[in-house]
Amino acid sequence: MQLGPGDTSLDIMYGFINTCLQSLVTEKFGEETWEKLRASAAVQDAFMTYTVYDDVITIKLIQEACKVLDISMEAILKLFGEYFFKFCKMSGYDRMLRTLGGSLTEFIENLDALHSYLALSYQEMNAPSFRVEGGADGAMLLHYYSDRSGLCHIVPGIIEAVAKDFFDTDVTMSILDMNEEVERTGKKEHVVFLVVQKARRQTRRAKANRPHNSEDIHTDQEALKTTLCTMKEKYLSISVGPGEKCHRDVKASVVFEKGPLRDAFQPVYPERLWIEEEVFCNAFPFHLVFDEALRVKQAGVNIQKYIPGLLTQKFGIDEYFSLIHPQVTFSISSICKFINSQFVLKTRREMMPRAWKSQPTLKLRGQMIWMDSLECMIFMCSPKLRSLQELEESKMHLSDIAPHDTTRDLILLNQQRLAEMELSRQLEEKKEELRVLSKHLAIEKKKTETLLYAMLPEHVANQLKEGKKVAAGEFETCTILFSDVVTFTNICAVCEPIQIVNMLNSMYSKFDRLTNVHEVYKVETIGDAYMVVGGVPVPVESHAQRVANFALGMRISAEEVMNPVTGEPIQIRVGIHTGPVLAGVVGDKMPRYCLFGDTVNTASRMESHGLPNRVHLSPTAYRALENKGFEIVKRGEIEVKGKGKMTTYFLIQNLNATEDEIMGRPTALTHPKASDEVTPAGSPVAGQDSTDAGNGQPSPDQTKTSFLASAVPSAFCVVL
Repeated sequence: MQLGPGDTSLDIMYGFINTCLQSLVTEKFGEETWEKLRASAAVQDAFMTYTVYDDVITIKLIQEACKVLDISMEAILKLFGEYFFKFCKMSGYDRMLRTLGGSLTEFIENLDALHSYLALSYQEMNAPSFRVEGGADGAMLLHYYSDRSGLCHIVPGIIEAVAKDFFDTDVTMSILDMNEEVERTGKKEHVVFLVVQKARRQTRRAKANRPHNSEDIHTDQEALKTTLCTMKEKYLSISVGPGEKCHRDVKASVVFEKGPLRDAFQPVYPERLWIEEEVFCNAFPFHLVFDEALRVKQAGVNIQKYIPGLLTQKFGIDEYFSLIHPQVTFSISSICKFINSQFVLKTRREMMPRAWKSQPTLKLRGQMIWMDSLECMIFMCSPKLRSLQELEESKMHLSDIAPHDTTRDLILLNQQRLAEMELSRQLEEKKEELRVLSKHLAIEKKKTETLLYAMLPEHVANQLKEGKKVAAGEFETCTILFSDVVTFTNICAVCEPIQIVNMLNSMYSKFDRLTNVHEVYKVETIGDAYMVVGGVPVPVESHAQRVANFALGMRISAEEVMNPVTGEPIQIRVGIHTGPVLAGVVGDKMPRYCLFGDTVNTASRMESHGLPNRVHLSPTAYRALENKGFEIVKRGEIEVKGKGKMTTYFLIQNLNATEDEIMGRPTALTHPKASDEVTPAGSPVAGQDSTDAGNGQPSPDQTKTSFLASAVPSAFCVVL
């Protein structure tokens, strides 16, 4: 966690930042917006807190958020800053943040120290730096330093949210200056904000007394602009040298919010320091005193132990140490500018004894204090160590650290913290693996369910999955359709098996699509026979119309399937009957949803006694479709095996639907075809397999369908 963009020298960010951005978009704009944003940025769908990611990912997400949400970069960054503060509190950092300072100024001054502490756990983190200067009328100048450019607008979002939540203060922030900081090592963005605070009670009173006259409002705006210009001129004219303003003046101007205790308390200082030099150097084994020329005047005993020659050689402190935080030039004037920051020095390897050059360099972390009377700087510090392993690698022991120095406790506590973080990281990885596996499992489950629902009705399949018995159901009325391919036996006799399979697959795929278009249930296929039902398993009043439209679509689809023998479109017979059935699941191994009753047998008879490319209707099917917008012609009375004489009909077309609607085609993408010519009822249909229209008897070529007329096909569960 860092209150500011997550800068690192390797251009990486912890997953905490990206997770916060994901949470912001999801909470404010919805899960679908995040998925759209993530897809357009081409990034992964989950981030782990303790894993570092290339900051290109974060920049991509922010840029895509601007496009998707149609919000400016400045607005989205400020919104992110406000939410980031809230996200840090929700993530368990609330108490840590509340105790940083008693005022907004103290809070900002201690941010660098907080980042330094967090860096013990988040080793790759190199957070931005903040510096505060006092200003007139309760205003202050906030200096923001970052390794990245363009992210400074996050800062106003964070600071305004902190001021409102922790200090009940309204804050307005504006940019006075923006440049690359020449004093820093490398190119660092340096942004100066003017921060104006106003207690919320004053804000409410100001709003109540706000002038409504447009001239007064214009005057107020002009006054604000004048104030900003004045502050900017003052800032740009400030000298950075230590002689112009000492650190005590700076600090006094920063702390402008005074409480009752501060007004009453007056410290008492002794006339002289009651401590011997030797005792001081042993009591504070890690400290350094150096003058304006950076010459070392005094050092703690353990610094002398681990940096031989520091006091005996005539070298400056900058020749023994490099200043790695804050990243400023090693000079008294630069140090005074950042006097309220935490400083980190690192020993230069070339100044160490030859035998020690293989071990890690020593880092010292602490506070710089300017002593006016001596014109010297004292650096009160401790070794910067993250764990017992680093302590051992540095050839140090806990006894080298003073008993009063909390660095001892910090190393031991952080050792436990690192172990907990490693465990959390492993748990995060396992959680992510489980999430991915769960996602894949859901996909496979969806595939399995799709396959299962293709074999059984959905409610029946769900009952079987739950281990329940599926009771047979009686349906008072439904419409059943049978179809087959004319001269299928002859085709099989002269073709290769693979040709038959390809032909049937092409035909059945087209029929299956039509079942979805007209919402009818496919019961079974055997060989070239295809069976569907309307009104089962879900009863609907329009079952006959649905099956009739499906039959018309079948006839059109069959024209697109070629006979492998003749190269001409195949011909099909279709028979439809309406009546009651009993439906249920039969068998334990490969269970099927079957229909039982005389209605099944009669529908089969309508198909076997039909004509090529005709839809043959029984009397009950005709009555169900009568006056429903269909063109139907009477065939006449025919002899039906097992049923005697029956007056049957032919379905010609749907008078209220186009071919595209029957086929479920997008009307804007297709062109309607001319309606098929219909052979008048009673006349023979051209083709190999004709039927005598006069007596309605099947021709000899129809012998392959005789199993439907003479026996019960077990797969259809036909009960005669």
